[in-house]
Amino acid sequence: MDIRNIYCIGRNYADHARELGNAIPDKPILFSKPTHSLTIANGQMLEFPSNRGEIHHELEIVLHIGKPYEKGISLEELVDVMALGIDFTLRDEQNELKKKGHPWLRAKGFKHAAVVTDFWSFPGEETCKATDFSLLIHDQVVQKGNIQQMLFSFEQMVEEVGEAFGLGEGDLLFTGTPEGVGPIQSGDQLSLFWGTERKGHFSVRITSVAQKSEDKVKGTEMEYY
Repeated sequence: MDIRNIYCIGRNYADHARELGNAIPDKPILFSKPTHSLTIANGQMLEFPSNRGEIHHELEIVLHIGKPYEKGISLEELVDVMALGIDFTLRDEQNELKKKGHPWLRAKGFKHAAVVTDFWSFPGEETCKATDFSLLIHDQVVQKGNIQQMLFSFEQMVEEVGEAFGLGEGDLLFTGTPEGVGPIQSGDQLSLFWGTERKGHFSVRITSVAQKSEDKVKGTEMEYY
């Protein structure tokens, strides 16, 4: 798929905002990720940095925009397919940036910071309410959500982003994460589920610069940060 822009909604689940000590917003919080942060969850091992503090998983539903946004367009006309995704966040860096009033890009835009599963046909917002989505690490559920818990609906988010930035074919919208975010560890095996169906999986390796150099000498294959 030819992905053009990656837009994200922050603090769209009240319990998630509370677990991080953040205020509950009265309108969608918008930020973006560069396209080079995008990775498909296809069973591979992903490499993350070990020298930038804790890296937190944030499970999300991801909407793919199939045609240009126009005011008044219906959600079903605009969104063609959907996926599950993880908005990985360098939490320590994000906290420091927030204290300084700086943008979050450094904490949100690194390589492999936007992991998505394969896409499937979007059935509509009402149908999505009937299905929970979840993230498992080593077969243990660490995050579980349903769009009925969202502060802002798909329709509201699409309108907010469309009016603020515009939306075009090939854009992605990460729609926010439920509570349960937390740090990943080297060796973790992550699986993303829509209901009882596993939509994607991958494993994690967190390695120092010294280890990368050693692996390079040995010729080890890895999707490095």
